[in-house]
Amino acid sequence: MTEFDSGKGHTDENFPVASWLIRPELRAPILTFYRFARAADDIADHETASAETKLAQLAWMRSGLDGEGAPEAMALGRVQRERGIDPAHANELLDAFVQDVTKHRYADWDDLIAYCRLSAMPVGRFVLDVHGEDRATWPANDALCGALQVINHLQDCKKDYLNLGRAYIPQPLLERSGLTVGALGGDRAPPALRQIIADLARQTQGLLRQSKGFARQIRDPRLAAEVAVIQRLAENLCRGLIERDPLRDQVHHSKTRAALLAGGALVSHAFTRLARR
Repeated sequence: MTEFDSGKGHTDENFPVASWLIRPELRAPILTFYRFARAADDIADHETASAETKLAQLAWMRSGLDGEGAPEAMALGRVQRERGIDPAHANELLDAFVQDVTKHRYADWDDLIAYCRLSAMPVGRFVLDVHGEDRATWPANDALCGALQVINHLQDCKKDYLNLGRAYIPQPLLERSGLTVGALGGDRAPPALRQIIADLARQTQGLLRQSKGFARQIRDPRLAAEVAVIQRLAENLCRGLIERDPLRDQVHHSKTRAALLAGGALVSHAFTRLARR
């Protein structure tokens, strides 16, 4: 599927993926899941392939999980069988990419979060299962992963609309403010759109309040540290989306800024764990 390959790797993502914080022996299965997700995402996000072609390629990905199919999916299928990991995570993720091909508008916040339930939450659940964590951590995971997905959608709302015709910002919110989805393609957001984006970012902060104690729920200290870093990065990006215009301004973290935030998060997390002991 090289014709769909975006060339993007795990170090290019908005948030850490199997960073050096993760135990070395667990990075391989996580990266196998990432390569599967990246291949499927590249199919769904291809700018010129037809919907029929994309759906056929995603079906090829799905068939590889259980037998013959895409190599990235076959590799993940082997990992799942060897480690006894629930195949639902990968299949739900594929459901999200199918939805990306077939659904380009969202009705409200609940509709958007239902999409995140497929597109983001299974990723964190897979990582938790690889680490053997208690599934009691899933609610906090789901809140954090949902927040990360909404942040990505708000950051990339212009690119998603112009390149793929998608609008994850609920359409009725735009219409009630007298806007059309075409406003997402402008050089800058009109005041009404800025308010919508800021309000959605504030709702996302609500998810991050739900996930605030997630790192403390995780037994594995290295995974807990990575989650603490991701939480801090997400909180900072939400504030950025409230303060800046993603149609005009750079809301993504620079590598330097991300490193500074991560360092602060690690220090704070270390003190918290010491205090608990």
